[in-house]
Amino acid sequence: MRSRSLLVLLAALLMKAPVAAFAGTTIFVINYDLPGTGFNDPTPAEPIGGNSGTTIGEQRLIAFQAAADIWGAHLDSVPVIRVAARFLPLDCSATSAVLASSGTTEIWRGSLFPFNDTWYHFALANKLYGATIDPTTPEIVSYFNSSLGQANCLTGLYFYYGLDGAHGTNLDLVTVVLHELAHGLGFSNVTNAATGVSMGGYPSLWDHFTLDLSSNRMWDSMTNAERAASALNTRRLAWTGAHVTASTGSVLSAGTPRLAVTAPAAIAGDYLVGAADFGPPLGSPGVTGELMPVVDSGTTGMACAPLNAANALAVNGKVALIDRGTCAFTTKVKNAQDAGAVAAIIVEGAPGSPPATMSGIDPAIAIPSVRITQANGDMLKAALRHRSRVHSGVFVNLAVNPAQYLGADAFGRMLLFTPDPFQSGSSVSH
Repeated sequence: MRSRSLLVLLAALLMKAPVAAFAGTTIFVINYDLPGTGFNDPTPAEPIGGNSGTTIGEQRLIAFQAAADIWGAHLDSVPVIRVAARFLPLDCSATSAVLASSGTTEIWRGSLFPFNDTWYHFALANKLYGATIDPTTPEIVSYFNSSLGQANCLTGLYFYYGLDGAHGTNLDLVTVVLHELAHGLGFSNVTNAATGVSMGGYPSLWDHFTLDLSSNRMWDSMTNAERAASALNTRRLAWTGAHVTASTGSVLSAGTPRLAVTAPAAIAGDYLVGAADFGPPLGSPGVTGELMPVVDSGTTGMACAPLNAANALAVNGKVALIDRGTCAFTTKVKNAQDAGAVAAIIVEGAPGSPPATMSGIDPAIAIPSVRITQANGDMLKAALRHRSRVHSGVFVNLAVNPAQYLGADAFGRMLLFTPDPFQSGSSVSH
């Protein structure tokens, strides 16, 4: 990505007559693959899912252009947007892979843009300028993983080239291209989210719409250190753009899962949870109960075997606090249920946030359960130190907040992805 200043073009910009915008934009895919590879792969293929290509290469290009056309139909820009695309071996293993990587090739700033001294992605800069600023360079570059499905690269999973979404267990190329083009068009931050350092000392357009909910400050007004800390502020970084907020209800589902500690007052509040794929879904008003820990030895309670008499007495009619590890989530929750628990909370075994969902299948599980971070688990364990055999004085509620969309803050502003630890290439720009 090259940074460029529009200040040197100011005179030319002022002399240029305004260009009227029109609905619909042409996005042109430029095939940068070498002969016999990627979009030029001559391997024969049967047409599939509305894709008429007869080789793997043709089907890839048709699927890519179909995604580009979808974006084009929703954008409003006079200049053509050019995407330099190719398939290359990207990082992968048998269980994980980088599917693709895309971004803007250049960034621009100038006094004619809505925010002065602010970096704009190349395609957006062209739209605001009304013409292609640098005709020699495509606006977006995209790389896609050519190794997908081979041994030790998400073995057995492939890109599906059909245009009908019927990808089954495979990965829909059209969907992946739609995602990646979003980054190139502007859905990514030029400011280094890991360090908080802005490019050349100037903010990105992204920074003007990124609000830290803890400090109530925008990224463009923060120090480098404050931005770096904000990038780790799990589910507390929101996008404030009015158009995005207006669409929240059409793309996000209502109801945010949460753990509410209601007593003691010192730790009362809402805490992040990972919901379970098994058992009854969380509802409203949810399940309220006194919290009691399962203790196998010391302060650890795995609940991987049927609970002994002391633990069963402790959790009967209560919410069971259980440590992660050794056995499946379903085993832990089922053992707590069999001992009479009304709900279960699983404490993560390693640092990090947000807590992930809990996978598993067991139709016999009839109580709700959630996963919480190790830090929040340690806090609850500290509050439980002075419990009796059957009472703790710590009360919790497992429920969903029906007034808050999943993935948005209390005001309907969509949240940005801010895991801790930082995930390069994903944090903040998703």
